[in-house]
Amino acid sequence: MLTTEDFDFDLPEELIAQTPLKDRASSRLLVLNRETNEMEDKHFYEIIDELHAGDALVMNDTRVLPARLYGEKPETGAHLEVLLLTNTQGDTWETLIKPAKRAKVGTEIVFGDGRLKAVVTEELDHGGRIITFSYEGIFLEILESLGEMPLPPYIKERLEDPDRYQTVYAKENGSAAAPTAGLHFTQDLLEKIKEKGVHLVYLTLHVGLGTFRPVSVENISEHEMHSEFYRLTEQAADQLNQVRANGGKIIAVGTTSIRTLETIGTKFDGEIRADSGWTDIFITPGYKFKVVEAFSTNFHLPKSTLVMLVSAFAGRDFTLSAYQHAIDERYRFFSFGDAMFVK
Repeated sequence: MLTTEDFDFDLPEELIAQTPLKDRASSRLLVLNRETNEMEDKHFYEIIDELHAGDALVMNDTRVLPARLYGEKPETGAHLEVLLLTNTQGDTWETLIKPAKRAKVGTEIVFGDGRLKAVVTEELDHGGRIITFSYEGIFLEILESLGEMPLPPYIKERLEDPDRYQTVYAKENGSAAAPTAGLHFTQDLLEKIKEKGVHLVYLTLHVGLGTFRPVSVENISEHEMHSEFYRLTEQAADQLNQVRANGGKIIAVGTTSIRTLETIGTKFDGEIRADSGWTDIFITPGYKFKVVEAFSTNFHLPKSTLVMLVSAFAGRDFTLSAYQHAIDERYRFFSFGDAMFVK
């Protein structure tokens, strides 16, 4: 039985990257070879050397919503912080509200100049609340003007340029957090990868904040994963099947792309088909990968489901030794940090 402690490691706090690098592609890249158990220190722009003509590079085109809102209760003036998690239906959202005790069912919240209002309709666990918005105009435009980027809790610095917490190919609105493995790509690098004959394929998975939640149970098989919405279009599925038929590799950018592809592979017995829905797939050592043959990813939190996913692909010992190497070599960790490529 694998326990949560099996995926723990000591990370010096000063290695948690607080700000993004000026040049996205100049991050460091630790290349892991599963066959030889060897590691190589590179820079991210050298990822192109790991990709070959006919391969598919699969990226998550979700766009982070400026999902943190600051409002107040009109009757008392009490301040509330609202974090949008999931759009459940129409103008109804699952949210986290702080302080939760001030947000009982029936509570009204007013944001900004009053163009945006909400009512709490249901209480959930852990400070979760279902709220329904009312407004005049276009919701996303109002959100852009009133909301802030919901940076992960371990980033204490203010982000000067909100676009640095979006990938350059972000398109589909809906995430509470960025698919951070994609933050290293520039348009220029993607163009060079395309010129090499690599197929750029996009899917969508809207990232929830459960991504950052450490596993709290001892036995990892008892952990309940959060659900996230995903979509793979007919066109993208056709591209991937063509790559497969021609002997190319399917290479995922980030754990969100991996989870989407493996959800579909699990659902359709290894086949790749157009599909959409909600996934709570939890990939741990022992899992047999059905679609993904290599991937890039950032360095993740100790005891997190993401370290477990990487361990399922690369092996726990090799993964943790790679993390120790990254710590020894002063790699930068988490959302704005450096990356690894596992093949």
